[in-house]
Amino acid sequence: MNGRQPFSELTKEFSSERRRKVEAIKSELLAEMALHELRRARFLSQKELAKKLNVNQPAIAKMERRADIYVSSLRSYIEAAGGRLKIVAEFPDGEVVISNFSSLGKPEDSP
Repeated sequence: MNGRQPFSELTKEFSSERRRKVEAIKSELLAEMALHELRRARFLSQKELAKKLNVNQPAIAKMERRADIYVSSLRSYIEAAGGRLKIVAEFPDGEVVISNFSSLGKPEDSP
């Protein structure tokens, strides 16, 4: 016996309250991820993502390690993973979606 059990076996005795707490923690963890965690959660390899972005695999590895990245590069990465980038500024009295990044690469007068 290797001592490993499926998570469902380990949690089958949890009370409904404990299950709710686990789900809340899970949602919180899924709400914030590093790029490599996001890619893995989307079941993509670096090689697959590189192919979608028409770059080589080391470029994806480098992008995932960077602390500073162009918004356009981040948008391409997110879109290649099947998502849509939304930039939100948080303030004590609410949130504001920053919209001017959505027009990057387009003339300012174009729709």
